[in-house]
Amino acid sequence: MKVFHKPRLQLTEKSVRGYKVLVSIISCILNGTLSSSVKAVLLIAASVSQMALAGVRVIELAGLAPAPFCGMILADFGARVIRVDRTKAAVSMDSLARGKQSVALNLKNPRGAAVLRRLCVQSDVVIEPFRQGVMEKLGLGPEELLKENPRLVYARLTGFGQNGCFAQSAGHDINYLAMSGLLSMLGRSTEKPYAPLNLVADFAGGGLTCTLGIVLALLERTRSGKGQVIDASMVEGSAYVGSFVWKSRNLGLWNHPKGENLLDSGAPFYDTYRTSDGKYVAVGAIEPQFYQQLLQGLGLDSADLPPQLSSSDWPEMRKIFAARFASKTRAEWEQVFDGTDACVTPVLSLDEVASHPHNQERGSFVQDTQGEESPRPAPILSRTPAAPSLARDPFIGEHTRVVLEEYGYMPAEVEQLLEAGAVECGRAKARL
Repeated sequence: MKVFHKPRLQLTEKSVRGYKVLVSIISCILNGTLSSSVKAVLLIAASVSQMALAGVRVIELAGLAPAPFCGMILADFGARVIRVDRTKAAVSMDSLARGKQSVALNLKNPRGAAVLRRLCVQSDVVIEPFRQGVMEKLGLGPEELLKENPRLVYARLTGFGQNGCFAQSAGHDINYLAMSGLLSMLGRSTEKPYAPLNLVADFAGGGLTCTLGIVLALLERTRSGKGQVIDASMVEGSAYVGSFVWKSRNLGLWNHPKGENLLDSGAPFYDTYRTSDGKYVAVGAIEPQFYQQLLQGLGLDSADLPPQLSSSDWPEMRKIFAARFASKTRAEWEQVFDGTDACVTPVLSLDEVASHPHNQERGSFVQDTQGEESPRPAPILSRTPAAPSLARDPFIGEHTRVVLEEYGYMPAEVEQLLEAGAVECGRAKARL
């Protein structure tokens, strides 16, 4: 007679601790004593499991602006994002850390680099913002990591890309925008080119484009089972965002010098105007039917004005529009154009946007536990919408211990890494 033995359950310290926490939660649920904070955590966990990128593990190497934005988007839509910070860093410069955890590693220490290797090979995505060659010197380049984890999506986000004569050059948004060709077209006709904050290259051509590459690679992986390397250049990303400019040149939209065309503040019906209270309105009445409603709201008759598209008359028409808009407050103009298709909207400040009725109805802005407002993740998915974390941003190294244990390190091993200076554990500081 053959005897079957039940396999023995191997309980680790981690699994025992998890079991105790689970029993405690179940007990609290049955007794009705579950605290509001625990309920909130459970609700967040439940919402995360329903989001589009649930189950995707991301390692984000700490950087500035573009890479953090990429990581935040992934976290907003459900990915588990672990930011790898440097040790000995007093304050994180990452203001886009929503929903992330922080691990502090000393990559100059071989044991710290080995920890990063383990994190990467057990994850789905790596976001790397360094110049070409930095990770290869650490033995952590894509070629090495993909050998150990062929399913890894390795995203390299840089200004100039991984090759080319500028690949090793330093730069910032304005430099990448300049190299894309777009900066030459931005600005008033009488002024030098200007960069619209650091939005185009850093965020549109950089972080957002890199996020698209990651999601595309993850989608392709469902068919091939293989990861790949993403070379995200902010120069090329910016140029790609500006594809309309490139492909519409033969339409005559950009035949005039900078600042004298239809869509670059040259046209008086596509511009901003100061109101009597020192605020501004934006006007975008391009189509003839919208332009007529604009004139009606301003109390003007088209018969008394030059033709709408007579560009030689635009400077004089702008003076007429400016004088009319300066005669009322912004609120008064909002009442005049409310419910019309004149394409006139208030230029809202960051302090005003969340209280605008339209934005309030849609819940376009969220407030975190620290009282700070920020835009809700976009776009809105009907079944699996983003559920952004409302908790404070992580401190550097705040989650080192819990993340390392999750990735297979025993508590004693973590202590050894701490003693060796390979990792650091940050602690939340109480607010006095």
